[in-house]
Amino acid sequence: MKVLVWGLGYVGTVTAASLARFGHEVVAIEVNERKVRAFNHGHPLVQEPALQQLVEEGVRSGSLHATTDGRQFVADADISTICVGTPSGADGATELSDLERVAAQIGSGLRNSARYHVVNLRSTVFPGTTRQLLCPLLEKASNKKVGKDFGVVVNPEFLREGSGVADFHDPPYTVVGGLDSRSVDIVAGLYASIAAPVRCLALEEAELVKLVNNAFHTLKVGFANEVGRLCEGVGIDSHKIMDLICEDTKLNISTAYLRPGFAFGGPCLPKDLRALLANAARLGIPVPLLESILPSNRLQIEVVLSRVQELGAKNVGILGLSFKPGTDDLRESPILELVRELLSRDVNVMAFDPDLVPTQLLGANLEFANSRVPDISGILRSRSEELMEHSEVIIVCQKREEFARLVARAKQTQAVLDLVRLTDKPKSLTHARYMGISW
Repeated sequence: MKVLVWGLGYVGTVTAASLARFGHEVVAIEVNERKVRAFNHGHPLVQEPALQQLVEEGVRSGSLHATTDGRQFVADADISTICVGTPSGADGATELSDLERVAAQIGSGLRNSARYHVVNLRSTVFPGTTRQLLCPLLEKASNKKVGKDFGVVVNPEFLREGSGVADFHDPPYTVVGGLDSRSVDIVAGLYASIAAPVRCLALEEAELVKLVNNAFHTLKVGFANEVGRLCEGVGIDSHKIMDLICEDTKLNISTAYLRPGFAFGGPCLPKDLRALLANAARLGIPVPLLESILPSNRLQIEVVLSRVQELGAKNVGILGLSFKPGTDDLRESPILELVRELLSRDVNVMAFDPDLVPTQLLGANLEFANSRVPDISGILRSRSEELMEHSEVIIVCQKREEFARLVARAKQTQAVLDLVRLTDKPKSLTHARYMGISW
């Protein structure tokens, strides 16, 4: 394919050189004349292992060259890949002036073209930027209609400086988000030589996945550094601790706990985190990342309370009361905290949990339950029928097949707040108001 790569920064240079290596005819567009001259002599002004060799090969073969004005090439090209910078503005939001400039140029080039052209955004932007900014700019400049006369997709990059060429050729996946399958298929074809799955998403999903990836990386770095400070404070080798953390691929380095849903709870996680925070404070060791976890966890409860308030419900049914299925342990159950808050707001609450028998609650479990909800036996139902019959809102707090069957029979007058994603296809349920907090 004939591909235009707009921008010869780090991402654009790696992308242009790699696509040329795959056999595509690539024209790179860059406003900086010095970059263009050096590039056309086989010398990218970006330091990256194996990159200069790729550029030299592409220039020598004639499949790769650069120019300062790309508008003349748009009409004959298949794809415009936008790789311009989107740096932080003064308020931290993304600066989009370069994207706007390039969009106007591509749109101008499209104006007199009869060829179907796909605009492929690789620059990192916040969800909504493509649909609300890029598409209107392209339509205005071209006097054409997106999805009909030309395509637009989001194709985020996951390149690390220092290993960008290797990352380009061996990614975990290729993400392509688009408005129409034709455009998605065209851009996916760019990467036919790469043995990695192509994940097709909506525009906004493709925009957000890059930001979330990098946020997760920063979270891991920050977490490891706070562990390092704690370890230094008590004279422990932090790398030994983190080596063991990483060795656990069942819970730690895995998909475990990485599904959006309700707050965590139980007898271990909150207690141990508080102990860590208390001792860090005693030692004078700042751990702001760890300190933010419990307040963030509390916000999940507030979100559900807000939804119930918005619905104006006075009768609420709770499916699942212990902190997770398969146990009757109510200690530090966030669901119990939710019930307590609902009762304090004069909401009538009924709860059903197959693992809970009020007469069998004993010891610390019963003591904690009574400290949060003094009449715990008064809200528990031994069968689900009464709860399903009289609740205006049903809140699903545990993932169980039994609860999925109950929710599927909910009345159209009832609202269901699903905190655990009972099903991947909520629209298949029969009731009218299905709201997943974790969607």
